[in-house]
Amino acid sequence: MSDPGVLAVMPLHTISEVYGEAGLRERLLLEIAEFEEPKRLLEALELASHLHADDSYGREPYMNHLLRVAIRIASHYEVRDADVVVAGLLHDSVEDHPRELADEGTTAAALAEIARRFGPRVADIVAAVTNPATDPSRDRHEQYREHVAAALARAPWARVVKLSDFTDNGVGILYSSDSHMRKLAAKYRPLTDVYRELVARPDTPLADHVKQHILVQIDRADERFDAILARRPGSAGQE
Repeated sequence: MSDPGVLAVMPLHTISEVYGEAGLRERLLLEIAEFEEPKRLLEALELASHLHADDSYGREPYMNHLLRVAIRIASHYEVRDADVVVAGLLHDSVEDHPRELADEGTTAAALAEIARRFGPRVADIVAAVTNPATDPSRDRHEQYREHVAAALARAPWARVVKLSDFTDNGVGILYSSDSHMRKLAAKYRPLTDVYRELVARPDTPLADHVKQHILVQIDRADERFDAILARRPGSAGQE
């Protein structure tokens, strides 16, 4: 693998492209080595790896996305709270794999299992970023935006996890498969102002320079969404 000093400063999507999941895992281990509770983080990493073993994220394993979300929280956002990084690793676990977490297969049972294994605070953060069932009579993207705004308004630490998730989806959209770019851009572009407002809130538990970094990332995501949505649907090599 790469020199640890080099790996520690490489952009996360560059690590993904050059070293793949193994490189991201090594980068995460570099970050959590400084934590007081690395064992819980390793247990969360093992569970996420098990649950998402067969999942994909565009052109790459789904674990790459989860690893980047967790690394970004610890490194770029300077969060040294193990619960928040654990929640970053597990933020999609209940939504995507409730039955693997609990035999009942319900969201409530899956969250109870997360609480049992990692504590109620982790479960609360994961619950706040887990999408509820949608009303088929309403636009699903509109429901998603309403859920994000409402759930994150009252959950500052869940806000941090979701910001990392959104950054990975938004800034990293160019690493997605061509067929999904337009769908993702249409889903996420209307949310950028919501995220800007959430970043700027006084109770968002991040340093001012970190908030400014995130706002720059949101601006970059907007540029990419707009460029993708401006393309003519069906253009060769673009859709």
